[in-house]
Amino acid sequence: MKTLTIKQPFATLIAEGYKIYEFRTWKTKYRGEILIHAGKTIDKEALKRFSYLNLTYPLGKIIAKAKITDCVEIDDDMKEKLKKLDSIIYKGAINKSKSAKKDYGFKLENIEKIEPIETKGALSFWEYPYEKTFK
Repeated sequence: MKTLTIKQPFATLIAEGYKIYEFRTWKTKYRGEILIHAGKTIDKEALKRFSYLNLTYPLGKIIAKAKITDCVEIDDDMKEKLKKLDSIIYKGAINKSKSAKKDYGFKLENIEKIEPIETKGALSFWEYPYEKTFK
């Protein structure tokens, strides 16, 4: 199954249902199920920002399943939408200055926490034999 490695605390915010957009500098045409892998990298500034949630942040583990249903460009209109959804969760995307590169948000739905699976991550989408793990 396609898997996406995401820094902490953002992977856990997705798994817990707080974050429904994941941001990348590249767009995808893929729509369908993915696994959310919590990488071994931590954004310490963001971790402080979300301390009020009292969450635990596993590292190097697949922690959730989700479905990508859309990929949207993060333009001014989308920044306003994100601000209305949750200005704390989406602060990075909202405050990011315009650059030569475009940013994209993968819309995630049907988010479901799973029993953590320890594994190494990778860049971009990568394959994990999830179906074999549970058959």
